[in-house]
Amino acid sequence: MNPHRAGAAGALALLLFTATACGGSGTGGSGDGEMNIALRQDSLAVVQENAVKRFNEQNDGSKAVLNQIAPDGYEDKLRTMMGSGQQAPDMFFNWGGGSIEPYIEQEMLLPLGATLQENPEMEDAFIPSIMEAGKVNDTQYGIPLRGTQPVILFYNEKVFEEAGVEPPETWGDVQDLIDTFKQEGVTPFALGGATPWTELMWVEYLVDRIGGHEVFERIAKGDSSGWKDPAVLESAQIIQDLVDEGAFGQNFASVGYDDGAASALLAEGKAAMHLMGSWEYSTQLADAPEFAKEDLGYVPFPPMPDGEGHPQAVVGNPTNYFSIVDDGDTEAETEFLKQTYSDAYVKDLVKNGEIPTTTGAEEMLDEAPNPDFAKFQYAMVRDAPTFQLSWDQALPRPQAEPMVTEIEKLFNKQVTPQEFVDNLAALQ
Repeated sequence: MNPHRAGAAGALALLLFTATACGGSGTGGSGDGEMNIALRQDSLAVVQENAVKRFNEQNDGSKAVLNQIAPDGYEDKLRTMMGSGQQAPDMFFNWGGGSIEPYIEQEMLLPLGATLQENPEMEDAFIPSIMEAGKVNDTQYGIPLRGTQPVILFYNEKVFEEAGVEPPETWGDVQDLIDTFKQEGVTPFALGGATPWTELMWVEYLVDRIGGHEVFERIAKGDSSGWKDPAVLESAQIIQDLVDEGAFGQNFASVGYDDGAASALLAEGKAAMHLMGSWEYSTQLADAPEFAKEDLGYVPFPPMPDGEGHPQAVVGNPTNYFSIVDDGDTEAETEFLKQTYSDAYVKDLVKNGEIPTTTGAEEMLDEAPNPDFAKFQYAMVRDAPTFQLSWDQALPRPQAEPMVTEIEKLFNKQVTPQEFVDNLAALQ
């Protein structure tokens, strides 16, 4: 879910490869004394830029070179680089899961089990559910480098107050609120159905709450029969019931998210709630600052009656990770990874509006732009028994992209719940 897997770009985008002032063309494992780090270019990169400066000031040996790649072409450019021995980075930014599986299959990445045994403080530095999400096939390949982005149920406090109701704590509350807000002439849930990944998080939370974490874990490990778990069919049926009830309004399929339309519905009081990643706060702060500061509320997704899933389980983007290319000499890369849990690094994350994934970071959150929201997010992730990586990141692209299409068809009632299940189970 967005910020999400970058789509395939054209040849021009593949050329949009830029380097920071410290330069370097990237010659992973070339022995030239430079450690090349590939990073997706965005406004959050200042944290990693500062880490590179600190590392180079503190290290007399290999010097880190940060190569930033245009976001729209990041995955395609990385794939090209990894396929070229001389251009391959020594370490690179990724989402974990399916985004790195092809490289693992080619035995290009360093399994980090031995690294963590030799540096036990590295594993202990991070929230367990975040580290777990950096594994593929039960093997650690990623170390967290960014803040966490759980999916949260946002709501308009003013709209709730005017209706005389409280945010939902149970699925029964959700059902009651749908009826209440429809009577008030307010769309219960904003949904940017014209941007289909926004629908994905509904399926993720429902399946997790109904069937538990293990259902999708089977699928992520290559068992496509997991799609036929009863929890998936029940979730699909609930979604179409919500559509029929008008929970998302009548025109959600034409409402966008990337253009700010869905978020505007919530800010303007035309919708009461919005299930979205934690970046929704930043979106609202930029587009509707008064609403973000005065009337934007947030709660976890409620449990399902008789559901097997843990009520504190979380879905979304646990974080982004650094993975190391196994070129036989990874001492400098391991040393650089220690930057990611240093006090200076964590303070930079907080200053930049990110929620750290390190243990014990709560005491630093008073310096966050919104301490209350930061502490809510941090506690939500810290206390989560599991943090399910967004499905379109957890699965390889050949499965992830048609999966999102099938979810869009489910919401638009172009398939029945059973057809939805059958179509997903057929994905290879």
